[in-house]
This record gives sequence, C-alpha cells and structure tokens, in this order.
Amino acid sequence: MGYELRVERPAPLTFAELADVLGRAGFEYRGSQEAGEVLARHGDGVHVVAAWNGTLSGAPGSDWQVAQLVRVSALLGAHLVGEDGESYTVRDGVVEQVNGSASYEFGRIDEILAAGPAVWRS
Repeated sequence: MGYELRVERPAPLTFAELADVLGRAGFEYRGSQEAGEVLARHGDGVHVVAAWNGTLSGAPGSDWQVAQLVRVSALLGAHLVGEDGESYTVRDGVVEQVNGSASYEFGRIDEILAAGPAVWRS
C-alpha cells in the first residue's frame, strides 16, 4: 500500500452510517460490516476509493481518488488527513492539500471527477 489518507472525525464512524451515506451519494460497497472496499464508478469501470476495517482509509493513485476521498469525508462530516498531518478539502470548488501555511491545489473537483482515475506517473 502506498501513502495512506484516513478519514477522521471526533465521533466514531459506524458501518450503518457509512453504508447510509455511501448509498445516498452513489458509492458502492463490497465486503462485510467488518471489512470491505468503497467503490466509485467512472464510465464502465468500478474503482476502489477506500478500505473499511472499522476506520476508513485509502491509498490514492490519482487526483480522482483523492477527490472521491475528500467527497466521502465531507459527506461523513469528517476530515481527510495524510500520514504527515496534512489535510485535504474542497474550498470554493477546488480540491486542495493544506499543510501548515502551505497549500497545493489539485484542481476543480468537477473537472477531476469528470476526467476519471488517470494514474499518477513518477
């Protein structure tokens, strides 16, 4: 697994709440209440966005996956946080990473989601 982002919030997240939010927002879930994957569709494909094992986390490989994780986090009333303490959010329609006073803009969320899960290249 690569660099991990995790969904954090003050109140524990229950599977019932996760399933309710995912269903209303058009995400899919594969697995059991104990462990599984959050999936999102793009075109004819279904792509893994996050893993559930009592907590929700993901190892994105594209801006699209980051945008989907930010979207799920917001729907759950949570924050998306990276391993180094940076946060990911949508501000004025733009997906951004914030770490202290520095920020990086991924781009407009609607454009990222429309473009799909193009994998990052080194």
